[in-house]
Amino acid sequence: MDERDNTKQYEVPQQPGPVAPAAPQETEENHSGGLGRRALLGAAGAGIAAAGIGGYALGRSGGPNAQDPVTLRYDYRGQRQSGILTPAQDYMFTAAYDLRTTSREQLIDLLGRWSVAAEQMMAGDLVGGEPLANRQAPPVDTGEAWGYPPSGLTITFGFGATLFQTADGQDRFGVADKMPQVLKDGTPRFANEALRPEECDGDLLIQACSNDAQVAMHAVRNLTRIAFGTARLRWSQMGYGRTSSTTVQQETPRNLFGFKDGTNNLKVEAGEEALNKHLWVAEGDDPAADWMAGGTYYAARKIRMLLEIWDRLRLVEQEEVIGRDKRHGAPLNIPSPHGKDEFQPVGLEEMDAEGSPVIPMDAHVRLVSPSANNGATMLRRGYNYTNGNDSLGRINAGLFFIAFVRDPRKDFFPVLRRMTNEDALTEYIQHHASALFAIPPGMGSADTFVGQKLFS
Repeated sequence: MDERDNTKQYEVPQQPGPVAPAAPQETEENHSGGLGRRALLGAAGAGIAAAGIGGYALGRSGGPNAQDPVTLRYDYRGQRQSGILTPAQDYMFTAAYDLRTTSREQLIDLLGRWSVAAEQMMAGDLVGGEPLANRQAPPVDTGEAWGYPPSGLTITFGFGATLFQTADGQDRFGVADKMPQVLKDGTPRFANEALRPEECDGDLLIQACSNDAQVAMHAVRNLTRIAFGTARLRWSQMGYGRTSSTTVQQETPRNLFGFKDGTNNLKVEAGEEALNKHLWVAEGDDPAADWMAGGTYYAARKIRMLLEIWDRLRLVEQEEVIGRDKRHGAPLNIPSPHGKDEFQPVGLEEMDAEGSPVIPMDAHVRLVSPSANNGATMLRRGYNYTNGNDSLGRINAGLFFIAFVRDPRKDFFPVLRRMTNEDALTEYIQHHASALFAIPPGMGSADTFVGQKLFS
């Protein structure tokens, strides 16, 4: 494929002519048009305004409603993809796909059409512009978000190991020699897991996050429709009630066990040096995958939480398992009145009057602490999930854990290994799915599809 194939203009299927997306901006701005009924949400759970880090600006003020999570808009184009450092939204819909083609040209065409649609949806516009005048043709946009504001929508794309080389060694798209070593090494097996292969990994990844669940659903639905015939859904997961924060300006949320978790994980305020060390891939990290410079890696675990068993534990037992106060989130080594401050240092060396560790040796907060894992640090962006109930009448719910890291072999897998082997929490959870994807850098102003450097 020559260079012209990589710079062609892409259109959404059935569109009777190219629809130019909004001119790319260097920062996010408020999009105030078409509030619809979602304006009734008001400014509850307001967005975060923060300085740009690593070339990516977060929630920059652009008008009187810039803090409103309903009208908040993020740009699709930029040095980094959105949905990573972006202040974590309230809802997530993630989907993985298996490609049904072996044509490099068809894959690039799909990525181009996906990129056009993602840019339109993140701007709060309809896919393909206004509905077709021909009422006998299917609408280009599925319609369930017509009239809805963008609600802070972000769309993040990723590439799985099998995009580069299938399990039987087939190089379908001529990119096997550019596979990152991280993907070659893959995710190791861990103790006490019961993975379901059909819910793991995949060729392509889409993560849609929004402050409106229907807007996130609309994004994945339309991108899935565009992929029809070229790629099919392998697995998908909807999430709600974010379980982590990407900035200290967001209150640390609670997981379904009722605890604040992830207080000490990487946040945007850590600064460019820390983010470059633990989050962003640097030039030279992997000579074969220099196209990944400026990107990151996505590692996810679908963790079933055994709620009915957990709910029978005494409060003191729950707090000892986690290592934090349940009401306020402070580590157990912090007495009142400072016990209301979750950001107090975790005292792993502190002993009680009887000479026992104040924070038990198998407490979750101890075993996943960076100080107990040679400084391993990750950016967490997980969500709660609920998938009905199982055949025993138990709520089928848990944590869709997401970590973005520069190298999961250093900053994620070692922590997960300690957790699955030693953590008291393991008695009340079970890992059902795992996923690992390369997240390329963002689209520049002249790019025509996400991940373009991989195919150049």
